[in-house]
Amino acid sequence: MPFPRRRKALRFTEEERHKLQSISRSRTEEKRRTLRASILLDSLSGRSDEAIARQHRVSRGTVLLCIGKCLEFGLEAALGELPRPGKPRRVPDDAIAWVQNCACQKPKDLGYSYELWTYKLLTAHVRQRCVAAGHPALQTLSRSKLHKILRQGELQPHKIRYYVECRDAAFEAKMANVLHIYKEVEIVNEYRRGAAGRQLNVVTISYDEKPGIQALAVTTPDRPPVVGQHPSHLRDYEYKRLGTVSLLAGLDLHSGRIIEIVSDTHKSADFIMFLKKLEDAYPTPQRIRLILDNHSAHISKETRSYLDTVPQRFDFVFTPTHGSWLNLIENQFSKMSRTMLRGIRVASKQELIERIHQYYEEINAAPVVFRWKYKMDETVIV
Repeated sequence: MPFPRRRKALRFTEEERHKLQSISRSRTEEKRRTLRASILLDSLSGRSDEAIARQHRVSRGTVLLCIGKCLEFGLEAALGELPRPGKPRRVPDDAIAWVQNCACQKPKDLGYSYELWTYKLLTAHVRQRCVAAGHPALQTLSRSKLHKILRQGELQPHKIRYYVECRDAAFEAKMANVLHIYKEVEIVNEYRRGAAGRQLNVVTISYDEKPGIQALAVTTPDRPPVVGQHPSHLRDYEYKRLGTVSLLAGLDLHSGRIIEIVSDTHKSADFIMFLKKLEDAYPTPQRIRLILDNHSAHISKETRSYLDTVPQRFDFVFTPTHGSWLNLIENQFSKMSRTMLRGIRVASKQELIERIHQYYEEINAAPVVFRWKYKMDETVIV
């Protein structure tokens, strides 16, 4: 005759019961969790410990341990593992803090020639200096233990992450001004959608330069793809430099058309040449508003002298310092670099210039009106 149970009966909420049933039937859960869930469900149904042990082919002690953990610590503890004492820690918290403090300093400030830490250098530094710092437990520090200590502090002293320091005190105000113009252009474009022939009083142009476009020539003719042999173009890694050109381009934010010139330089004379081309492209009554960066050619003495000869014709809106990403033409330049200029090879610099002009002819044949979206919901026209 079996002895009567003296422990408390298991009690689960409806939600906990459903959870146990789901775990016991799961094919993706760990085996130990499905086993423990089944043991708890069988015990809840009133089956004896011996019957549960026979059914699941485990010892009676395993059944008792699982049920006891559930009664004492709760359901999650019964399904999982309780913390165990394990080996005593060899590296105390103050030693870990000292290692992390060393990692936060530059090696050159500690007498080394290195600019950044390597794992080998930092490990050697810790082993050499730990006794004097009062942490003898670090004398046998391994690379893997060092990695664990650094990861614990979310440190990567062997890497550099670059950022841009804000050097324009009026950055927010200038950014808001540019975004207001984009919002205004969007409203005007929406209004003109049903009256495309209506002339604008002010035309907004997003302008920038893309200097240093390289004219590169192959030394051996490229080999085209061949079915069943090689899927891509084959090109010899050597190339010949033929010089560079600078692209000066303006994106009409109303029509999506692009006006460009290609020059060997991007000095004030080149910028003035571009302004004259804009003058020819738009009738005299219209004002031309340019969104541009703070390049010296845009505010030079030569440029100001030219603007004095065409009063009330141009309005310049400058992006903040290090804020050229606010200029929409940069998106077009990025697309150009990723498509038309990607892997380009030419026979001469003149061919490169002609292909750039051809590229913009193709763009202007089916222009797309760019729309700025970042932070536009925070911009309100007043």
